[in-house]
Amino acid sequence: MKIANITASLHRHEIDLPGIGASIESRMFVFVEVETECGLKGLGCTGQFLPWSTIPCIEDHIFPLIKGMDPFHTEAIHGKVWKQLNNRAYTGVISNALSAVDIALWDIQGKATNRSVSELLGGYSREAYTYATFGYPFFDEQQIAEYAKKFLADGHTMLKMVVGGEPTRTWKDDVRRVHAARDAIGPDVDLMIDANCWFNPHDAFMLAKALEDVNLKWFEEPIQQNDARALADLRNRVQVPIAAGQMEGNRWRFRELVMHHAVDVLQPNVLYNGGYTEALKAAHMAQAFNLPMANGGGWPIFNMHILAGVLNGGPVEFHYGMWMTGKHFFDGTPDPVNGKMTIPDAPGLGFTPNYDALRDARITDPAGAQFKGRDAHGYLLRETILKSA
Repeated sequence: MKIANITASLHRHEIDLPGIGASIESRMFVFVEVETECGLKGLGCTGQFLPWSTIPCIEDHIFPLIKGMDPFHTEAIHGKVWKQLNNRAYTGVISNALSAVDIALWDIQGKATNRSVSELLGGYSREAYTYATFGYPFFDEQQIAEYAKKFLADGHTMLKMVVGGEPTRTWKDDVRRVHAARDAIGPDVDLMIDANCWFNPHDAFMLAKALEDVNLKWFEEPIQQNDARALADLRNRVQVPIAAGQMEGNRWRFRELVMHHAVDVLQPNVLYNGGYTEALKAAHMAQAFNLPMANGGGWPIFNMHILAGVLNGGPVEFHYGMWMTGKHFFDGTPDPVNGKMTIPDAPGLGFTPNYDALRDARITDPAGAQFKGRDAHGYLLRETILKSA
């Protein structure tokens, strides 16, 4: 079995949250299909970052390099990409592109062997715990409390909210928002916060220190650039556990986080860190240091396989926007039920593309991929939300 063709395309989905009345999030992604000479196809995906660079990287650079190779030989494929396209180990576009291709290769392997990707990655479990990311950065205390209760009523058992991200707010405002969420859900529900690398070390410390009484499960990516040294310093000064890693592009960045004792929870995301092949290396490194893993950066339908497959896998993130995007564009995706999800019985990834939905949402003009009236995460600006609320 040999790789015969690879295609990549960009798509966008507008996310509606009940009660808001307008799209709160514009989610883009690059969809990839790898086809073998015998007609077997595997699907892959990477996120919205620099898509007009990622697509030609896949089609014009990675595909010609690996055409004719065996999709089971992921180490050889990665080795060829590293040596000829990325011998200085930079991240970003090349990591995102390789991630999407690698996911598709594992999907092919699963279909060829009639096994799920999670089985091929280790087969530790067919289930994984889940958490729901519900709290957008533009939510005030009242909205945070309201949606925390809504998601809890829907059966979610762990919740995460975003802090930072709003230039008009300070860390003191986030203290009030987090307390509002904790008061709404009670003391026994696991609550996490995610700053998306927003704060400088001082403000991250002030916020974490002020929230030590809230009993947070973790503080995710609290510091700009995921500075391993600064994360380690913060971790030593506060009682809140630290998590990071969703956008790291290779094993050496994970090694930096681990060796600096910078995190309590490691968070590789297969859409960005080189796919399952690279994520498996991060998982085994974490095992050697007795570190648990969890999913950060969403896209649960892909990350569920690595977290269910390895023995130190933790909860899968059902970020509302990416969860709804996955349901819209792929058929057969699992939902969380009472805080757990089950790997589908179908082989490979266990779900299939909805080609009609993909066609209708495809972006072919770079001008159509620009965010208008949204922040860097794709969220509508706060004043637009308030007008529609």
